[in-house]
Amino acid sequence: MNKADLLQRIIDTLSIDLDVAQRAAQTAYEAATAEENIAENKYDTLGLEASYLATGQARRMEEIRQARAAYQQLLLREYDPVRGIQVSNLVTLEAEDGSCQQLFLGPEGAGLKIGQGEQLVTVITPRSPLGQSLLGKVEDEEVSLVLGGVRQEYRVVQVC
Repeated sequence: MNKADLLQRIIDTLSIDLDVAQRAAQTAYEAATAEENIAENKYDTLGLEASYLATGQARRMEEIRQARAAYQQLLLREYDPVRGIQVSNLVTLEAEDGSCQQLFLGPEGAGLKIGQGEQLVTVITPRSPLGQSLLGKVEDEEVSLVLGGVRQEYRVVQVC
């Protein structure tokens, strides 16, 4: 999968996620403002709980909207060995056990998975521990990080 196709698939996925979040926010808003959810006493918190849910859904919707906008404005850059890995690079890492994974270093949308099987690409951001470790690295360089007290070693196999 080339980076232009990957970028479009990320935008499409975020658009779908945004649509789902908008519907969830609308449903939560309707529940929060429904007449039957008006509190009858101080222990009746159904309307308050629905209001909290609606607020959370609206916040999530805005996060997705901002992530999609960041990807719509993202300029795909080719890998430059002088600068090392940067945002918009597609990186293949090999673990100590020989397994490989593809990562797209993006501005937002961490954890998003695009594709399946050997074509699976996971989106990470520079704010993540792995993303921070990758910035500036070059092909064949080792990357090491400690997660949950466990040291993990990777080798940068390919960058594009």
